Amino acid sequence: MNAITITSKGQITLRKELLRHLGVHPGEKISIDKLPGGEVRIRAVRPTGKISDAFGMLKREGRKSLSIEEINEITAKGWAGEL
Repeated sequence: MNAITITSKGQITLRKELLRHLGVHPGEKISIDKLPGGEVRIRAVRPTGKISDAFGMLKREGRKSLSIEEINEITAKGWAGEL
């Protein structure tokens, strides 16, 4: 068992070894569940959903989709400063 010191602000720091075991990296989240008897369970929060959930999120009602040729033309004009 590894002992962790609690700071004066009531915070703890988890060692890299433990974070690697959880499979989490900076910026990711963990969840902590309170269990009976003063115990806690720490788990990595994994993203939910599917990539297909993002399909169509930029689609606007009443506007047609652009072809790749139209997108390329608009991009070229933007880079040329014509927009």
